Amino acid sequence: MNNNRVLTKILLYERVGFLLIIALLWLNELLDIPHHVFGAPNTPVNWRESLVESVLVAALAVLVTRFTRFTMARVSYLERFILVCASCRRVCFHQQWIPFDVFLRDHSDTHVSHGLCPSCAAEMSRGVLTPSG
Repeated sequence: MNNNRVLTKILLYERVGFLLIIALLWLNELLDIPHHVFGAPNTPVNWRESLVESVLVAALAVLVTRFTRFTMARVSYLERFILVCASCRRVCFHQQWIPFDVFLRDHSDTHVSHGLCPSCAAEMSRGVLTPSG
């Protein structure tokens, strides 16, 4: 849910930014800013040029927001992975390696109990597997 709020905020900033760019394009066309600020030659208002520029910026905005959605979905997917040590089965959480059962107890509503799966129980009864693993 936190990622959803972040995505909404990012998309809002992107939309506002692109709307400001379009507003600046039209403001420049109407006021001829280079003429007043830099002393450039006066240019007549060209509605078609402003419309084409606005459409191009809007198309770019659509591409950027789609890419942002895709990227945030990918980040969200990757953040769901839990790094587990292949040897001791500890979990890396905030750069600390903690036991898996402690991780589950502290970060979910799950309670942990210990037991043996049927194959490990069979190996233990044959003496192949020791209780410590």
